[in-house]
Amino acid sequence: MDITSTRSKKNGTSNSDDSDGRDSRAIVRRRPPTIAELLASTSSTLATIMFTWTIIRQYCPHNLRQYLHRYLNKFIDYIYPNPYVRIAIYEFLGERLNRSKAFAAVESYLSTKLSDDAKRLKAEVGDNKNNFSLNIDEYEKITDEYENAEFWWTLSKITGSAKKSTSLYPEPDRRYYQLKFHKKHRSLVTESYLKHVLKEGREIKVNRRQRKLYTNGTGNRWTIHRQTTMWSEVYFEHPANFDTIAMDPEKKQEIVEDLLTFRESKDYYARIGKAWKRGYLLYGPPGTGKSTMIAAMANLLNYDVYDLELTAVKDNTELRKLLIETTSKSIIVIEDIDCSLELTGQRKIKKEGSSKDEEKVKEKEKLIKEHLKKEEEEVKSRVTLSGLLNFIDGIWSACGGERLIVFTTNHVEKLDPALIRSGRMDKHIELSYCTFEAFKVLSKNYLNIETHELFEEIQDLIKGAKITPADVAENLMPKSRQEVAENSLRRLIRSLEELKRAAEIESTKEEKRAEKSEESPKSIAVLESVD
Repeated sequence: MDITSTRSKKNGTSNSDDSDGRDSRAIVRRRPPTIAELLASTSSTLATIMFTWTIIRQYCPHNLRQYLHRYLNKFIDYIYPNPYVRIAIYEFLGERLNRSKAFAAVESYLSTKLSDDAKRLKAEVGDNKNNFSLNIDEYEKITDEYENAEFWWTLSKITGSAKKSTSLYPEPDRRYYQLKFHKKHRSLVTESYLKHVLKEGREIKVNRRQRKLYTNGTGNRWTIHRQTTMWSEVYFEHPANFDTIAMDPEKKQEIVEDLLTFRESKDYYARIGKAWKRGYLLYGPPGTGKSTMIAAMANLLNYDVYDLELTAVKDNTELRKLLIETTSKSIIVIEDIDCSLELTGQRKIKKEGSSKDEEKVKEKEKLIKEHLKKEEEEVKSRVTLSGLLNFIDGIWSACGGERLIVFTTNHVEKLDPALIRSGRMDKHIELSYCTFEAFKVLSKNYLNIETHELFEEIQDLIKGAKITPADVAENLMPKSRQEVAENSLRRLIRSLEELKRAAEIESTKEEKRAEKSEESPKSIAVLESVD
């Protein structure tokens, strides 16, 4: 019997009992912690971390925190390399006066990429003021695909700090869009994806914007973001379109094709070395739809309209400033150009000088001299023909792009040929009196009818009548809620008959005057022969 067995017997235990006790004690020490113990340990650890982080944020300098954060990220990347690249696009840069165009373009682009899985969205009233526009809210992620590659966009922000701001006011939060992608797509992002986002975003923003009508004035200039603008603006809401314009359908289609071709010809104009602009001259009697044509052009192309009042422009320098402040995708309009500038004054003087009535000539010459003297005193506040020509196709006219310049006039014969030549006014559009085809468009617009038994009579009367589309529209417009289409058509017939009778009377008078002018030389010759 060995010593161990003897001790065991003295203690009243055996070897087997002793080994079982040791094994049971070892199992108790290896028992996994319970859920309650884990929660208690985790809570204690988190509380310690939060307390420590609060102390660091409260007392640790901001620069030191940034330093620690930067090197902590480098340490983590060294241990576990991150294969993803991140690009931040901030909302404001510099002095925070102007919003970043890149941020606005990304915002517009991502508004079309919203998926059904997006949980946090923000709604804002759009530029057109008619409906809401949706976009992602802060910390929401959007997945975009481009050329079989995936990209992740997130709207984040950097919380402003009152302590690190040198001004009396706390520094505001800085919002930014973060683009995340795999590093193998770096060349794709830098070469094409970012350009694609900017291009698509700008087009979406332009298409969604509320178009505006601008005008210049002589009053106080408008101040926006500490910058002075020479234009005042209102929303452009004119409903005109080419479907409602009263003119020949073939001519209308020709104008539409010309406008659409211009809008899609950016590369063509760059290839031929010309500024991306085009001039249109609209001429014809009053009431033939020149202003309506301009509104229809703006609605077709989705352009803004700048209504330039030349009489309110101080000089050529101010005219150039006005041109510089116009934007692309716009129509610059000068209505009644023959009344805005004295383009034919010298020619009138020559004609008056050839008059036989010497007293009237002297009186008119005196008035002209006084007028010219007054003009010389005010020459510094006048726009010259040369300045207008440079405005149309000079060097400064190439600033911006995708711009139409439209002149309107009731008397095209009064305009200087240099003003309306090709290259300045590229396309001349005559808007004349109402034809039967134009009448049918108006009857569809105002009476919602395309055929009627009175149309044949109207067709016969309207051929020789000099009636404008505005006068036809006034006759067709119902004068009461109970009035039927036939009453409007008969009212138009009466107006056409009156015009026909007036034209016949005037023709008769012209014939009589012609006969008298032929008889007067004969009577004079008879008297001379008698003498």
